[in-house]
Amino acid sequence: MKKGIHPENYRPVVFKDMSNDDMFITRSTINTKETIEVDGVTYPLVKVEISNTSHPFYTGKSKLVDTAGRVDKFMNRYGDRKKK
Repeated sequence: MKKGIHPENYRPVVFKDMSNDDMFITRSTINTKETIEVDGVTYPLVKVEISNTSHPFYTGKSKLVDTAGRVDKFMNRYGDRKKK
């Protein structure tokens, strides 16, 4: 393994799934501006829209996760074409 090419600033970071408020702690080098307190310890916080606890492939449930209104925008634009 080459020396000097790997980051040295690994630290515990909380990743929070915003669709179901599930959180997990792992080591990462990602830079964040937000923090969160878990069990009395303050960690950097990274917000994610979807994770393995909310993704349909892992949960086995067909769930529509749409945080930006993309599906509604699509249906408004192209949803009436079948009726014509």
